[in-house]
Amino acid sequence: MTTGIYGGSFNPIHLGHLSLGRWLVRHREVEELWFLVSPQNPLKPAEGLLADEARLLLARKAVGRSRGLRVSDFEFHLPRPSYMVHTLEALRAAYPERDFVLVIGADNWHRFPQWYRSADILRHHRILIYPRPGFPIDAAALPEGVRLVETPLHDISSTQIREAICQDAAYDGWGLPPRVWTEIQARGYYR
Repeated sequence: MTTGIYGGSFNPIHLGHLSLGRWLVRHREVEELWFLVSPQNPLKPAEGLLADEARLLLARKAVGRSRGLRVSDFEFHLPRPSYMVHTLEALRAAYPERDFVLVIGADNWHRFPQWYRSADILRHHRILIYPRPGFPIDAAALPEGVRLVETPLHDISSTQIREAICQDAAYDGWGLPPRVWTEIQARGYYR
């Protein structure tokens, strides 16, 4: 089974994340997409990061029973820091029947050479890149096994959502699934 691995902090998960996952499944880029909640991205600061279990719960509330989408805490059980190369190696060992495809944004593709053992990731996995504003990708120049997928763009960012909540801005949906917003309010997250 072709399984997309979409790793991230998901701090918090939002409708842009969900829309991308649904698009990839609906257009048969992957049969199933796993939102792999990361304990700590080695290339991002930990400041403002909700606890692992809180982000996992928000992701599970967002995904619910969506067909073809799944939330995974697989990285929570691996040594830290969590490097994607190690995660993918462990996933291949744990699920040998699955063909794991890495799903990353164009912004991450621009930083991909900085990823730990990025060449090993390229050697063992296909990569799907989705567009991000301000990060153009020359599809013709991509290496073998790497492909740009023309998914819709969503002008939503977890950083903007956290800032709006922290500043007590008037709620206008902010691109959050209702169940996620209800949980954020109930727990006082990002205040």
